[in-house]
Amino acid sequence: MRQEIRISGFGGQGIGLAGYVLGRALSLYAGLEAVMTQAYGPEARGGASSADIVVSDEPIDYPFVEHPDILVALSQAAYARFRPVARPHALVLIDAELVDPGPEDSVHAIPAARLADELGARMATNMVMLGFFTAVTGLLEPAAMKQSIETSVKAATVPLNIRAFDAGCEYWPATQVDIARCQSQVQGETMRRESRP
Repeated sequence: MRQEIRISGFGGQGIGLAGYVLGRALSLYAGLEAVMTQAYGPEARGGASSADIVVSDEPIDYPFVEHPDILVALSQAAYARFRPVARPHALVLIDAELVDPGPEDSVHAIPAARLADELGARMATNMVMLGFFTAVTGLLEPAAMKQSIETSVKAATVPLNIRAFDAGCEYWPATQVDIARCQSQVQGETMRRESRP
């Protein structure tokens, strides 16, 4: 099983962090092989940005994404640039309010930025989308992603990022039972951390 994944948007949306969290979750907590590469546009903030992850259950001999099997687009420019090179029947996930897909394209849409705004932090849009990604693709368990989040972001931001992840995952109704289980696990971990002197 080899899957090529591209997470795309513009600088400032946390695309690189999303790719890092996903790659770490797949390799350390889901028992798979994963390699991540990243690309930026000419501007550090506002320019094109993408994170590519190759994941497999076997050693990866070619670590680059050429034709994504899964495309995440958080901006119209990213969708326009990367949809043509993705596979014709790729799984496409978009921000419903930032991307207008082609009329014949079949996509999974979530208002990720709006959900992040409702949590009081637009910067958490990437974690909302990772939650949605986890639910839609079924590539790994929510618990694996949450372990990766907890070990990848600053400790003070863990609760916010976990809430954002949950918001994205719960947007996909089929995962309600799994999310309830994962929330209990994470709440337990948070309580133990907070009780330490």
